[in-house]
Amino acid sequence: MNRRHFLRTSALFASLGLLSRGGLFSRSTSTKSMPDGFVHLRRNVGIFNGRGGTIGWLASPGALAIVDTQFPETTAKCLAGIPQRGDRQIDVLINTHHHGDHTSGNPVFRPVVKKIVAHKNVPGLQRAAAARAKPPATDRQVYADTTFTETWSLALGGSRDGAETIHARHFGPAHTSGDIIVLFEKANIVHMGDLVFNRLHPVIDRAGGASIAGWITILETAAKTYPSDAIYVFGHGSAAPRFGVTGRRDDLLAMRDYLTGLLDHTRRQIAAGRSRDEIITLDKLPGFGDYQQARRLSSNLGVAHDEIMNAPRA
Repeated sequence: MNRRHFLRTSALFASLGLLSRGGLFSRSTSTKSMPDGFVHLRRNVGIFNGRGGTIGWLASPGALAIVDTQFPETTAKCLAGIPQRGDRQIDVLINTHHHGDHTSGNPVFRPVVKKIVAHKNVPGLQRAAAARAKPPATDRQVYADTTFTETWSLALGGSRDGAETIHARHFGPAHTSGDIIVLFEKANIVHMGDLVFNRLHPVIDRAGGASIAGWITILETAAKTYPSDAIYVFGHGSAAPRFGVTGRRDDLLAMRDYLTGLLDHTRRQIAAGRSRDEIITLDKLPGFGDYQQARRLSSNLGVAHDEIMNAPRA
């Protein structure tokens, strides 16, 4: 699917009309070196790698935006190094979901951002997770002040100073019940949050509303919805050089295949009469033995079992 077809057919952009291919394909000409942890991707958009979920950033003379915030110590480094910021306020901070490695830096950004945006489920999930923490972390949270149910968008900047339009969309429960996908339209960059753990066994937060079956469907939908030549940003990536925190559409489908394999394997084990305790002892998922963070596999198999058996959520 090309960009023009994407803009014409997606319900998200139905009211926006078509954009010129020149604007969509334009790239930044900056060759300045980035501060430590910062990587420029395309046009005025890049990522910051510290500790936790990958931060996305937009920095131009007329627009500043951040996606996710990691932890306070890495967030402070990110804030200090945002290109072209100076002492300007940041137009928007977007949280892709509620987990602490994506929201714990919110308090650092709060004094310098105009608004914090997330799906409507995120503040409640964030509160509940903070209350369950040991010790409780409710006093260290900053929540989104702007929430949405299905879609949200914001146009930033002007025609001569790095204009960009940001879109966010919630497709349904997946990794949690509050995941969103963020598109930087002109840069043609899609931030997937934790909908993709690139060649890693993922976290599947069933208590937070996760659905493995829903996750599979959403990855397939995203692969069909967003431009085929987009750069995708992932919440987490493998240490293997080939599978980092950025990639292409094929990486979304690889994540889909992992989740499909997880459910299929678990269904076969249930059909064979094996108990939950027996199922979760597997040390390598067939066909995915090279996936890193194998310690999560037991938990993932347990979640798959509970989802298939429609067990009550914790």
